[in-house]
Amino acid sequence: MPAEIVIASTAPAIGQRSIPRPALGESPLVKAALIGVALVFLLLFLVIPLVAVFYEALHQGFGPYFDALVEPDAVAAMELTLLAAAVAVPLNLVFGVAASWCIAKFEFRGKSLLITLIDLPFSVSPVISGMVFVLLFGAQSWIGPWLRAHDIQIIFALPGIVMATVFVTFPFVARELIPLMQEQGVDEEEAARVLGASGWQTFTRVTLPNIRWGVLYGVLLCNARAMGEFGAVSVVSGHIRGETNTMPLHVEILYNEYNFVAAFAVASLLALLALVTLVVKSLLEWRYADQIKATRR
Repeated sequence: MPAEIVIASTAPAIGQRSIPRPALGESPLVKAALIGVALVFLLLFLVIPLVAVFYEALHQGFGPYFDALVEPDAVAAMELTLLAAAVAVPLNLVFGVAASWCIAKFEFRGKSLLITLIDLPFSVSPVISGMVFVLLFGAQSWIGPWLRAHDIQIIFALPGIVMATVFVTFPFVARELIPLMQEQGVDEEEAARVLGASGWQTFTRVTLPNIRWGVLYGVLLCNARAMGEFGAVSVVSGHIRGETNTMPLHVEILYNEYNFVAAFAVASLLALLALVTLVVKSLLEWRYADQIKATRR
């Protein structure tokens, strides 16, 4: 009897609406503290350094700023950076799409090993990867005498810089596409094959349109990393001024020579490239938001 009384007292009366309990959440004070910590972190590690770069580059006026950018060694560094990125990004695009397609759409032996190898540049220091290329293709390597005999220069030349750039950047496209393609599954590809489409037609008309936004994001990230890479390129370049120095290496040389205006002027171009990458990515997400959601659904 007492139990029945308790149950009756806790149940809402007929015709009365039960009052919903408020959703669990943090207090306004905790929310404000978390937001404040995030804003302070962004201010200290993103906004202030970015402002400092442009301030140091422009505080003596636009004349010295543009003089530093049109100086022959600076122009050579920009050209080499763009050339290395122009070679590395398409190679990584082809590899990333092919590897992602194989991993997400097929089952085969060595699949786990392939995924591990794709992630390898994330776990290996860029300096170590540069040293590996020196050991493989340098003058003291086993292939070094043959390269000298055939007048082939890899280390301390453009091929070595491109190889190092490709190595440190090739996970970006693949890592953007693999989870996307795994989430989409293989139903549409199988339907296309049942309807008589060839493998190439299935890829170009079904798979590729579904992953185009992931491809674009991967290319943007890959390009940004290729232009800003320092460690691996520093080892294989030889620091030959006007010949094998990319923009990050040129910034280091200018800074070590206490030519701060020129160093920050070139650094500001790298910062602008990063900002442009973020702006383009944000504009594409805003412009094609509906299509992106439909693709990822």
